[in-house]
Amino acid sequence: MSLTSNVTEKANLLWNIAEKLTGSYKPHEYGLVILPLTVIRRFDCILEPTHEKVLAKAKEIEKMPEAIKSVQFQQITGHPFYNTSNFTLKTLVENPNQINKNFENYLDGFSANIREEIIAKFNFAEQLKRLKQKDLLLIVLQEFVSEKADFSPKKISNIEMGYIFEELIRRFSEAHNEDAGQHYTPREVIELMTELLFIDDEDIQKKKECSKSIYDPACGTGGMLSVASEYIETRNLPVTLESYGQEINDETYAICKADILIKSKDGKQAENIRNGNTLSDDKFPKLTFDYILSNPPFGREWKNEKAAVEKEADLGENGRFGPGLPKISDSQMLFMMNIIAKMDKENGKSAVIHNGSPLFTGDAGSGTSNIRKYILEHDLLDAIIALPNDIFYNTGIATYIWIFNNRKSAERKNKVQLINANSLFEKRRKALGNKRNDISEANIKQIVELYNKFEENELSKIFDTKDFGYTTITVERPLKDEKGEFVLKNGKKQPDSSLRDTENVPLKEDIKEYFKREVLPFAPDAWIDEKKNVVGYEIPFTRYFYKYEAPKPSAQIMDEIKELEKNLAGSLTEIFGE
Repeated sequence: MSLTSNVTEKANLLWNIAEKLTGSYKPHEYGLVILPLTVIRRFDCILEPTHEKVLAKAKEIEKMPEAIKSVQFQQITGHPFYNTSNFTLKTLVENPNQINKNFENYLDGFSANIREEIIAKFNFAEQLKRLKQKDLLLIVLQEFVSEKADFSPKKISNIEMGYIFEELIRRFSEAHNEDAGQHYTPREVIELMTELLFIDDEDIQKKKECSKSIYDPACGTGGMLSVASEYIETRNLPVTLESYGQEINDETYAICKADILIKSKDGKQAENIRNGNTLSDDKFPKLTFDYILSNPPFGREWKNEKAAVEKEADLGENGRFGPGLPKISDSQMLFMMNIIAKMDKENGKSAVIHNGSPLFTGDAGSGTSNIRKYILEHDLLDAIIALPNDIFYNTGIATYIWIFNNRKSAERKNKVQLINANSLFEKRRKALGNKRNDISEANIKQIVELYNKFEENELSKIFDTKDFGYTTITVERPLKDEKGEFVLKNGKKQPDSSLRDTENVPLKEDIKEYFKREVLPFAPDAWIDEKKNVVGYEIPFTRYFYKYEAPKPSAQIMDEIKELEKNLAGSLTEIFGE
């Protein structure tokens, strides 16, 4: 069974279980019950084969300290977690009269890392009360222990499990018109980003034994970290990839934590997944990373983080936000600066998804322009790839992968590559939300090859970092009185504010020569107020790949209009019978 069909089958099963809640729960509330129970069922399936051995050991070492017990239980389960309750989910439903009491006992039997860091984050105690009041607990648990609901690793891989959670979140979010995309990045997009990250790492490409770190500051359910780990595992590379992530949403954090905990041998990796607001409460303040993958939220305001962010911005280079602050309505460039600050200074490389806004918003001197200025003048930007439209589940807007790189090759120094991959996709047979297109494996290979070759062609353009810079000059015209004479102050002509204008002069051009050529022929009395000169940067991506298309001939347009009128007339006849 393919990954896609397996994920779809199990997601459909869980959605059908969710419908058992109809009447007592609204569709958008299903996730409050189904997500935590799916996590619990996953742990239950993993622990079931060693359950009896754990119980026997619990009796044997009953009087030993908890720390020693924990180690011995983990040795039996082969995982950094366990459950010492007398029950499994299957045995619970065999005694329906005691289901409420026994289920609480079952939850209390989990190791602290599951109880406190996962189940508690779902706030499941509140839902448990509600399920009891509505007499739904037994009904739902019976569905979760059915033969079809086998979530053991033999039936469902860790990667598949992650995508089952993602699919459920998407469905629950759509039921409430919420932004599923803040959690859900299509698998093929993450695979592309991962390939772009690792393609020029000699240690990885030459299969050297080494250790690398990877970080996602808005990790959601951990999809990016999982795909990066899968890249290493499926190629049998002798590389230890240490994953780090921070997530603000409690539920998605709990899912990510559970996923990493299940995958890790000793539980240490799971300690690197932390809950909190990345912008105002950085959980990794002194760490930098070899790799960063992320899809931070678009258009999310940072009003609640304003005080903390501005305080850190005042630290300048000693903080993450020194280069500038974006508009309060969109925090994605704050995440961009956080990512740059978290990159290893010698070897760090990042792949980040943004919408079109960070390319050009803000005039010279604005916070967003100053952020671009800092990135380009410090030669941190390696490439930007325009993705096809309609590949995300929640939006059809233009999206881009930004590649930041602290270990640029000699040929890439002070250069930026723009890749237009907008046409590299396959049409889906059936849309999934707003997702109408997929990036195929062949498309991924083509995009990575365009990046790796670093050559100019129809889809790839290479620029100097200065090509994106300009100086905004203020052009003044003299103020005249009612008689038409110049108004002077200390013998100097005074500017007329109503005639004041600005010009953007490319950094590579001499300002005086530009002024002489572009301004003086039309305003011989003009001058530049050099004190107001401001350097700005923008990346007009679309302009570089624009192709002129001649309009259709008028005769062709007329024929199309006539055809439409003909079809419309036929439809009206069918409707009204005339």
